[in-house]
Amino acid sequence: MSEALNPTSATSYEPSRRAHLTVRGLEIVLALFFGIASAAPKLVAHSSAAESFDTIGFGDWFMYLVGALELAGAVALLIPLLSGVAAIAFTGLMIGAFVTQLTVFDGENLLTPVILAVPLVFMAVVRRPRTAELVGLVRRRVGAAH
Repeated sequence: MSEALNPTSATSYEPSRRAHLTVRGLEIVLALFFGIASAAPKLVAHSSAAESFDTIGFGDWFMYLVGALELAGAVALLIPLLSGVAAIAFTGLMIGAFVTQLTVFDGENLLTPVILAVPLVFMAVVRRPRTAELVGLVRRRVGAAH
């Protein structure tokens, strides 16, 4: 664990090269998973996706929305400045998927979102400096607009 994060001060740190390389690999693998295996069936209204969303009770519009957000998140995972935010967003999505699996599908695939959330949280932690950089860029831009 101490190898993954090298403290430089009380409030900032720089992840190790190994952590960056590990996260880069995870970003690629999870981008492929979320873009192809998860978003694509929703966006083409595959029968398995449509049936699941009908069971949830939100219908087609929500299936397309989730598919589009998953595809956008998959692309964002591949952009270094956005990958930390994408990992945070996907972690939130996995929390929602966990609750849905528990309450709607009686825990049928309960572990899937948990298994996916573990590397996403790791990615968000390692990419924290990039996320802070993105927040700073947005604040400067918003501040300049006023």
